[in-house]
Amino acid sequence: GADGFLLKRARPAEIVHAVRLVAEGESLLFPAAVRQLAAEYGTDKARAALDRAALTDREAAVLRLMARGLSNAEIAATLVVGTETVKSHVSSVLAKLGARDRTQAVIAAYESGFVAPG
Repeated sequence: GADGFLLKRARPAEIVHAVRLVAEGESLLFPAAVRQLAAEYGTDKARAALDRAALTDREAAVLRLMARGLSNAEIAATLVVGTETVKSHVSSVLAKLGARDRTQAVIAAYESGFVAPG
């Protein structure tokens, strides 16, 4: 499967950044790519799942940062926690949303209005 999503119009610096993060084992979603994916592939099921999910405050914060395109390492630095803690929160978010990957979770967050573009 894919570990990162970029748009064809991504700048060279974004591509280099993405390749480095993915090579280090991170997943990467650029916000512009997520917005386009949400517009093209979003589902009502994902929206309903987020509405029903009882995310903790920390899980909600992690989901918001995922939606901004941050890697696990960047989320960990922002929240001042370890990357393993972030991975645990990401796993919980995916399980609660019934999402198979970060992309589905972020699409659900955008579709439901949990996060707004921009």
